[in-house]
Formats: sequence, structure tokens, C-alpha cells
Amino acid sequence: MYTNILVPIAFEGDRAITPAITIARRLAAEDATITLLHVMEQLPGYAINYLPEGYRDEAKAALTAELSALAEGVPGASFVLIEGHSGRSILDWAEAHEVDLIVIASHRPGMQEVLLGSTASQVVRHAACAVHVLR
Repeated sequence: MYTNILVPIAFEGDRAITPAITIARRLAAEDATITLLHVMEQLPGYAINYLPEGYRDEAKAALTAELSALAEGVPGASFVLIEGHSGRSILDWAEAHEVDLIVIASHRPGMQEVLLGSTASQVVRHAACAVHVLR
């Protein structure tokens, strides 16, 4: 059983959010900590000029509300919203917080991603802890 579990959350239609949380709960020790983490990708400078003023703040507020609602339904869970490149940020956060398991969903790949999605693939290849991938 694991005591410090990270569940990266991607709010995309084909991601398995509920199954990932269920798996994390099943693999958790009785006193485990489960952290739901969402990474807001940084927008290129040229794209920011085309977004309405306050877009980032509104997006952060909406994401925080969704993460909070998800975490409320999971005993011992908390949530974190960070900014950066998703794969690298997940790995850095896991290392800094001594995570012993990452439960990550992977979308159905296209031809360019034969086995795993690019974020899941990066996490699997570089994580210093156990990784459970959901399809």
C-alpha cells in the first residue's frame, strides 16, 4: 500500500478522472495522502494578446472549484493547481513532495503516440516512484 499518492488531473473529455481516483483509493494505505494535481499549461506570449483580460484568473478560479469538488469526495485528499509544462511539472512536484505512487490516465493514442500519451509517457519514463497508468 502507498502512503503519498499523486493523481494528475487533466480536464479533457477522454481522460479517466473518476477511475484514476478510484484506483488511488484502492492502492492507498489507511492513513495515506492523496493529492489531485492539475497543471495549467503556460500560454505562448502571442496567444495571450488574443484572450480577454482576466482570462487566466477566471480559468484558475474555475479549475480550483472543480479540483475542490473532486477532493471533497475523497477521504484524506487535497488538491494543488500549478502552472508549467505538464509532464515536467508533475515529475518535479512528485519529487519535491516525496510521492510514492503516481496514478495517471492516458488517452487513446494516435499514430504519433503509439503506446502512451506524451505526458503519461514522460511521467512513466522519468518518475522516481511507482506509476500506475490507466487507459
